[in-house]
Amino acid sequence: MLRRESTMASNATAALLKDTLFSLPLLRDVPATQHASVIASLSSLSLGVLAFIVFYSVFGESAGNKKDGTIRRLGGFPILTAWTFFSKRYDFLMENFRKSQDPHFKFKVLHHNVVAVRGEAARKSFFDERSFSFTEGYKILMGATPRLSDIDVKDTQTNDVSWFNKQIAILLNRNRLSEVLPSLLDDVNGRMELWGKSGKIDPFKNIYDLVFQMTVRMSTCGELARDLDTIEKIQSLYWTLEKSATPTVLLLPWFPSAAKKRKDEATKELFIMLYGVVEARRHAAVPSADAIDVMIQQGMDTNNIVQFILSIIFAGLVNTGINSCWALVFLASHTEWKDKVKAEIAALIEKHTDTTSTDPLHKRLSAIPVSAWDDEMPVLDLVIRETLRLIITGTALRRNLLEEMTISDGKIAKGDFVAYSVADAHLNPEIYTNPTEFDPARFGPGREEDKKGTFSYLGWGAGRHPCTGMKVAKLEIKVIMALMLAGYDFSLVDKNEKPLKELPKPDRNDIHQARPLGEPAFLKFKRVVE
Repeated sequence: MLRRESTMASNATAALLKDTLFSLPLLRDVPATQHASVIASLSSLSLGVLAFIVFYSVFGESAGNKKDGTIRRLGGFPILTAWTFFSKRYDFLMENFRKSQDPHFKFKVLHHNVVAVRGEAARKSFFDERSFSFTEGYKILMGATPRLSDIDVKDTQTNDVSWFNKQIAILLNRNRLSEVLPSLLDDVNGRMELWGKSGKIDPFKNIYDLVFQMTVRMSTCGELARDLDTIEKIQSLYWTLEKSATPTVLLLPWFPSAAKKRKDEATKELFIMLYGVVEARRHAAVPSADAIDVMIQQGMDTNNIVQFILSIIFAGLVNTGINSCWALVFLASHTEWKDKVKAEIAALIEKHTDTTSTDPLHKRLSAIPVSAWDDEMPVLDLVIRETLRLIITGTALRRNLLEEMTISDGKIAKGDFVAYSVADAHLNPEIYTNPTEFDPARFGPGREEDKKGTFSYLGWGAGRHPCTGMKVAKLEIKVIMALMLAGYDFSLVDKNEKPLKELPKPDRNDIHQARPLGEPAFLKFKRVVE
């Protein structure tokens, strides 16, 4: 009888613990069918944690915060250290470098070593060393990029960066950009018309929409570019992926968290949508000159094309989107530069278009040759360059694949990951005067602050991995700037349409969006030229 009561009490306690466990935010969305496997995993995990606690209690002083060879190793629980690296990466690197004069430190992510480096010597090795793999560096430490392997779909695409760059060169060369430019301007103008004649926009939503639209146009096909509902859905799925790249997903990839479930579902839905688009083009009666058709003609299979499109759109959304938004914010708050760029665009229109034409602005802009967009906008080039310097302060990643390397007297073993904070160069007062201020003139004749030292400017990559899509990204930004500055009056305001008292500051821990800290910023606009 007593044994039976004891068993019943144990069962009741177990049920209560189970209910409590799966009421936690981390586990709340785990399906009931997976509860048993989660409990089993947690049981194994708890043994591992217990073993680590015992080890740390006994050997903590010798294991933590001492020299590991010639590189300082961070102490504390590795999973907690790594958690901060994923949740607040900028702060994590800056704070740990402030604690020491060393040019590097080391910590663990899962069973991998990650070495953070700083300084000119380390920067040169980081971007020049052939042993450091760009592709492998981002595989584990950057989790928002959609990959078909995450949903058990065979990806036949090579991981060779040179192959990827070759496709970019084929699809987005100057001749193809010349062909697609009128469509880009039509697309962007159509989106802008949806704003109305006057009002208020959130640049970190509405300008992102414009960049996404152009990237879809250049990387897929006309049918998809004209389908705004589907584009909105695809964009929403991309932001789901971005929000799902949580420390839990990256550090515990086997764990069936709600974020992992959302990530896998978004990737699967993107794959299904784009697979259908590619197959429709493959079986179309009349081929086109669009990107998907070009890839089909090269003999690429559908999975390969879908993965390539996923990667291109993600890169465009994250990088070009951020910089387009902030370029407008900076111009809106620095009227002297806004006026200079506006005058430059007006001169370009006067030189390359019929000034007596009654065509709408976007049609006149489409008559400007791509070569002029590239080479005849030096003021806007300075503005874009300064925007990238201020906003691109994230972390570049590599993995040492070939042999043990020495950087700044620190040994980096084969297999180690290497992290370099771009802020070490871009916000360095020894390189840039008043580095947090918007000052495009710093790149001009007589100053040229970006020429101080090796790879002092990293906005378009450096060394062995310059940005292959630089010309495309610049063109997208310039198209938006031209339509905004020639077609609208706009100013920076708060949510109540009152002028902002100070320039917004980017959230440097926000890896993909770098939205302003604090109160949101808006652009109050009025259309002045059709």
